[in-house]
Amino acid sequence: MLDNKKHSHAEYDVDLYSDDAILNPYDHYREIRERGPAVWLPRHNLWAIGRHADVRAALAANDVLISGRGVAANGKVNEIANNNILATDEPTHGELRKVIAAPVMPRGLAAVKERIVTTAQEMVAGLVERDGFDGMRDLAQILPLTVVSELLGLPESGRQNMLRWAAASFDALGGANERRDAAFPTILELREFCNNGATRAAVKPGSWVAGLYDAADAGLIDPDLVPQFTRDYIAPSLDTTIFATGHLMYHLGQNPDQWDALRAKPRLIANAINEAVRIEAPIRGFTRYVVEDYDVDGTVIPKGDRVIVLFASANRDERRWDTPEKFDVHRVVTDHVGFGHGVHQCMGMQLARLEMRSILEAMIDHVARIETGEPVFEINNVLRGYRELPMRFISA
Repeated sequence: MLDNKKHSHAEYDVDLYSDDAILNPYDHYREIRERGPAVWLPRHNLWAIGRHADVRAALAANDVLISGRGVAANGKVNEIANNNILATDEPTHGELRKVIAAPVMPRGLAAVKERIVTTAQEMVAGLVERDGFDGMRDLAQILPLTVVSELLGLPESGRQNMLRWAAASFDALGGANERRDAAFPTILELREFCNNGATRAAVKPGSWVAGLYDAADAGLIDPDLVPQFTRDYIAPSLDTTIFATGHLMYHLGQNPDQWDALRAKPRLIANAINEAVRIEAPIRGFTRYVVEDYDVDGTVIPKGDRVIVLFASANRDERRWDTPEKFDVHRVVTDHVGFGHGVHQCMGMQLARLEMRSILEAMIDHVARIETGEPVFEINNVLRGYRELPMRFISA
């Protein structure tokens, strides 16, 4: 580490993992973008990259900014975070991803699309009849907690705890704070379940987790890593999609003209989904370890340092987006980084898009207006989303 960083480069003295910064992050991200292409964060002993072009370049430079030494903003987790798909580098990462991601690729999703569409239609039909509902518990969580948990094939004890385990897994990837420490007992509980609860005999035949055991039998993955990859399914398949769906509902409710436009032109659905993920990235960012000096538009991050790549900041960068704080379903969003970018791009993003599309398509025929109240945010070190979202559908 260079002792003179704060003297020779831009610096920002902020705790990005404080409650206030978690609840109100965007002014901090703007400040980081304004101060420089790479900004030293002394409270975290990290560099931050927040501009859109620089974030895209950093995520593509996976041979220099590596994931194999962990992606957390604290050393305690990075020291033990080996073997999971998020913390592996090429070529191992690509080989493992082919096996793990097979169920959520287009061919795998084709087998479950009808079930997802039908569940979404039934859900929306029921919600239209109600005078009000919680958009998180009664809408955003339904598909992940019914269809996706069933696809995973976990025994009932696992399905009941998935949300709690997933939230803790992301809390652990934040700064060295109380939330990170509080997550460890829950993560140990998840590990115990994956090691001794999600056994071959306990999981549903033909399920995603059963597929891991089949892959191990075929010599495609190390049998000892099946519990780890089971955790890789549980943690990212829930909260990110749930939170993205909540953001989508909130912004459509707050912008009735956008919902009218979507109903008039359903071909805008893909835009709307991308715009929701852009304007409120469900994952704020992950860190990378620098294995050789890395130049960010004139600022050199030294070998041996660590950098946080801020997806949520890049998605609001005024250098890339006109009125980035505005939700606009006509915006053609092809290069947001809400799902990441490069070799570590979210492997479940097609499933997330399928779930959100199915909900919107069901709503178009039945919902004339969406009313949303003031959301209650979940406070998580890495995730951004709502715990509660008061909603009402006005029938078409």
